[in-house]
Amino acid sequence: MATVQTVTGPIDSSRLGRVLMHEHLAVGYPGWESATNDQLSHSEMLKVSIDHLEELKELGYASLVDPCPSDLGRDPELMVAAAEATGFNIICAVGLYHEAEGSRHWHFRSRFEDLTPVLTDLYVDELSNGIGSTGIKPGIIKAATGPQQATDYELVTLAAAAAAAIATDTPITTHTDEGTLGDLQQQVFTDAGVAAHRIVIGHSCGSTNTDYHLGIARGGSYLGFDRFGIPMVSDDDRVAALARVIEAGAGDRVVVSHDSVWCWKGQPWPPKLRSRVAERFVPTLFDREIVPKLIDAGVDDAAIARLTDDNPRAYFESAPLAPLS
Repeated sequence: MATVQTVTGPIDSSRLGRVLMHEHLAVGYPGWESATNDQLSHSEMLKVSIDHLEELKELGYASLVDPCPSDLGRDPELMVAAAEATGFNIICAVGLYHEAEGSRHWHFRSRFEDLTPVLTDLYVDELSNGIGSTGIKPGIIKAATGPQQATDYELVTLAAAAAAAIATDTPITTHTDEGTLGDLQQQVFTDAGVAAHRIVIGHSCGSTNTDYHLGIARGGSYLGFDRFGIPMVSDDDRVAALARVIEAGAGDRVVVSHDSVWCWKGQPWPPKLRSRVAERFVPTLFDREIVPKLIDAGVDDAAIARLTDDNPRAYFESAPLAPLS
């Protein structure tokens, strides 16, 4: 067993229960504050969050990771309020998003100094002492790359994530685009000394390439099949790819989720699209639609349960993964 840091304090890993590894109570793209005439109130966001958490409790979930990057509208106080209202375990993150859609503040500062030690110190401070004056501590580190090729700025943020992970013994979860660069992320982290089994390569289901998946799995890291419901890749293709990974013996290193966003700060979606987005961005799709598809694909109940129960707990407990042939 191990201690897992949630937004309401540390818990024993035995209390995690069923876990979704990549959901968002709220997201705000940089500049969201400028939409001053189109904001959700705290009470509105809290109600939406509580409603979704209660739905998840009905499905047997007890925990989720909200790995919102620090520069994407991260709202730890909303997470605390929702967790306290529902008794749900919520784990938040520290880290930065990829260059194209992330913080201009840090990109600007990178023109004048090496950000690696600056960001490392920031990450370590939040993990050790809490976010700003809130006292709320992250329990995971977030890192991100854009599609196809990592930028110099992104490589710096990966290096800082690795250094902070080692300094604080905190696991890492990532964002990838278009099913690319997960192997690069893994190499950067492990070359820096991060244990491979402390890494989730997020959005791996952006690719249906089993060789790509198994390369990361053989490297000893977890694959995030964590965008179910987002139509960049069809869910049928995601299910088929996941079934192949499980059949190849790598089912012990896959975690699942939706990357659903429950509340959008600044409302980046046009009004005519908002109801459609809300209908699709829900955290219950895996149980209601994906599990039956996995069963039809020949995946048994034990293998499915491993995705939401055993694997997240093993990841947070830093349990080594067996070699994969």
